[in-house]
Amino acid sequence: AREPDLLLLDEPTASLDPAATKAVEEIVREVAASGVKVVMATHDLGQARRLAGDVVLLAGGRLVEQASAAQFFNSPATAEGRRFLAGDLIV
Repeated sequence: AREPDLLLLDEPTASLDPAATKAVEEIVREVAASGVKVVMATHDLGQARRLAGDVVLLAGGRLVEQASAAQFFNSPATAEGRRFLAGDLIV
């Protein structure tokens, strides 16, 4: 448990103030830089832009897009991805 290969996080900064969020994000960066694969769920687009290497977009119980963060945020391949980035609710 002290040296995992994989770290799964589900909204690790939900309801935290900005200072605590920044501290948690720095820990996530350090863990990822050490070689641990980090898989994190977030609805915070700013946080995803700051931390993600790859993005997987899930909607309606299915995977609708998977891409590098740069690809997803600059030119999403799916209508759902474009709608999500525009701030639309995807149901």
